[in-house]
Amino acid sequence: MDVSPNNTLQRWLTGPRVGTLPSPSSLPAPKLSFEFFPPKNEKLEADLWSCIRRLEPLAPRFVSVTYGAGGSTRSRTHETVARLAKETSLTPAAHLTCVGATREEVDEVARAYWDAGVRHIVALRGDPPAGAAKYEPHPGGYAQAEDLVRGLKRIGDFDISVGAYPEIHPAAISADADLDFLKRKIDAGANRAVTQYFFDTGVYLRFLDRCHAAGITASIVPGIMPVTNFASLKRFSAMCGASVPEWLAKLFEGLDEDEGTRRLVAATVAAEQVRILQANGVDEFHFYTLNRPDLTYAIAHILGARPPAA
Repeated sequence: MDVSPNNTLQRWLTGPRVGTLPSPSSLPAPKLSFEFFPPKNEKLEADLWSCIRRLEPLAPRFVSVTYGAGGSTRSRTHETVARLAKETSLTPAAHLTCVGATREEVDEVARAYWDAGVRHIVALRGDPPAGAAKYEPHPGGYAQAEDLVRGLKRIGDFDISVGAYPEIHPAAISADADLDFLKRKIDAGANRAVTQYFFDTGVYLRFLDRCHAAGITASIVPGIMPVTNFASLKRFSAMCGASVPEWLAKLFEGLDEDEGTRRLVAATVAAEQVRILQANGVDEFHFYTLNRPDLTYAIAHILGARPPAA
């Protein structure tokens, strides 16, 4: 586990706790990582690689590639991750889930990643497949993410990220039970947790306090979702358990047909959110790009992230 002074949780415990925005020039550029999703067709594949090339110069710590529901994009995820490892300067992280596969099948995918030079895995339980009312472990598979983490560690010394839920996983029976799941994943060998997106910074900072009280010392990296389409965000948030504050709805009110203004508002909201977190000692952020690079690039630029000098 990461218990160095650079750990997000350690900085929150020892740093200042403020709610006002500091001068941008007074803050160092944050450490960034980006999430992409695999393409469904050739057109979307071209869009994805345009996104990757646009963000590559920012030298993120890693970039992750998601699975579809029920592991439905497993082969495309593997192809994208393998190509990232081979053709770019980026450190790719492959999403791997427990859904719809035996332990042997999951282990085979993990070994293929290892052979392709991929050393970073985002280990997740996964969402139920389409049509399923709730998650059911595969009879011969890994039951939960903590079991997957242990299995990956048996295969190789992977750098493993897991999910965390500041507002509680939708399937959790309680906040305490959800936090216990997170601790078990870290104790099983995960190196860090990346959170579900949120918009109220207080939600995340209170979650760090609860992690500390539970004895969790690994880094808890906040997930940031730039808002590209507010109506879609509301629908998805209702499914994943992320709250959408009324003040955010007010900011996007009347902008359904005004994409340009939506993008300006989205960049402002995300940059302000990150700067407040930075002022509270957080300097690692994971951006859900939705394969749309310009908004993420603009936010990163506002925060001081620049391509390294040649």
